[in-house]
Amino acid sequence: MDISKLTLRELQKESARALSTMQATNDNIYKFNKQAHHNSQNWYRTVIEWYVEIYKGLPSQTGPGKDIIMVYDGV
Repeated sequence: MDISKLTLRELQKESARALSTMQATNDNIYKFNKQAHHNSQNWYRTVIEWYVEIYKGLPSQTGPGKDIIMVYDGV
């Protein structure tokens, strides 16, 4: 799956869906921080890649992420 074509806003929304499906622990967040090196777009991509590896699709399309309702999805 090629996530390089996602806009910044799409990266943010997809990673938010993915993060909503995982347990929020320091260890879980650390694995993304370690790979992103203080670059927010790389951080979003790392989160999405983790999700795609598990569920074989984008959070908005497959797995538990597709059931997440965004409070504001207009922008």
